[in-house]
Amino acid sequence: MEDGLENKTMKTAALSAGCRWIAHRPVVSVCLYIVAVSAFFLLFPQVDLWASGLFYSDVGGFFAKSEPLLRRFRHLGPHLVKLIAIACLLTLLLKLVLPGRRPLMPLRMPVFLLTSLILGPGVLVNLILKNNWGRPRPVMVEIFGGDMPYQPVWKITQWCDTNCSFVSGEASAGMWLVAAVVFVAPLAWRPLFLAFFLPLSLLLSLNRIVFGGHFLSDTLLSWGLTLLVILLVHRLIYRPGAGGLRDSWLDEKFTRFGRRLHVEAKRTGARLSGAAHRFLGKFKSG
Repeated sequence: MEDGLENKTMKTAALSAGCRWIAHRPVVSVCLYIVAVSAFFLLFPQVDLWASGLFYSDVGGFFAKSEPLLRRFRHLGPHLVKLIAIACLLTLLLKLVLPGRRPLMPLRMPVFLLTSLILGPGVLVNLILKNNWGRPRPVMVEIFGGDMPYQPVWKITQWCDTNCSFVSGEASAGMWLVAAVVFVAPLAWRPLFLAFFLPLSLLLSLNRIVFGGHFLSDTLLSWGLTLLVILLVHRLIYRPGAGGLRDSWLDEKFTRFGRRLHVEAKRTGARLSGAAHRFLGKFKSG
């Protein structure tokens, strides 16, 4: 009885120590995660085929593709990403249009969200990896009714030209919704945001595996790579001290730039008005 209690206490202490280590070294932890997942699927590629095979039948293929509800659900994540991105852009634009007023939110928030979205899901995942690595999607490979061979993770091939399987764009967007949005949410609201976005991200990512659109490895690596970009951008923008951006500095820069735009707009308007008066004056004199 005492031995069992002692073992349980030791396991709890080890788990707590591991969580503290990860919390203090998030970038290193995510890098180790990416290396571990990559090594696992390079050593055991059959796990990818096994996971996709759970949702495939020789008769109907990837049977979930015919479910209208799942097809509509796929678009929920991108719509949420667009709404958040539009809200961020409007916040910055409104500050330029009304430079004398306080912004709707601290300006580091929209800058961080937009920067991490562009660099993570945008540039790294969709522009670089999906368009250059050439990994065929599960629905394209021979074992699932396609005409292409299975390709392992990180192998650059010519089997797929663009918008390929490695890595998952939906999983990347889901991770961005979880990590980036939760990072900027007030502490009191973070449990609520996690309760909504975490299951949503998991379901969106699983949805693409069920459809035969991505392998399990595409999803797991997409999570890690996107989270790594988010952590680096967050460290750059929210770094304490003189190294990071300050909301007051951003507010001042946007205020100055907004006022300059107002001055230029007035000058341009005056020039256009003068040109219009001179043009109309020619007709009056005639």
